[in-house]
Amino acid sequence: MAIEVGTKAPEFELKDNHGRTVSLSGFRGEKNVVLLFYPFAFTGVCTGELCALRDELPAFVNDDTQLLAVSNDSIHTLRVYAEQEGLEYPLLSDFWPHGETSRAYGVFDEEKGCAVRGTFIIDKEGVVRWTVVNGLPDARDLNEYVKALGAL
Repeated sequence: MAIEVGTKAPEFELKDNHGRTVSLSGFRGEKNVVLLFYPFAFTGVCTGELCALRDELPAFVNDDTQLLAVSNDSIHTLRVYAEQEGLEYPLLSDFWPHGETSRAYGVFDEEKGCAVRGTFIIDKEGVVRWTVVNGLPDARDLNEYVKALGAL
């Protein structure tokens, strides 16, 4: 079960598609975070969602907000994927220990071995302020993220 609104967001440190360590606490006090979990790179629905975010990037990466997308792929896979799709925001690898961060947020599907489509908007104090979790085949609505960010 996914963590709930009002909960302190679990801390994490993950490598991005360039091998840099990214931590949630690195944004505390400075930026709201849109933390988006997706199943796998190079799949149709995931690519559609991540490219839609790319096309609306100023709404999600700016002085007030940082987008972080997390999958259970390796950093090497994510590097190629980001280059192929022109994704210029951090793609974080929850590869090893496999799914540890996805589990902490309650969005890891044990049977499939990947994260489901969970999105968490975390405020500057590290508290979850909005969340939505969709099943593997169901794309999320980007406009809902924008509305939730506007409410912060």
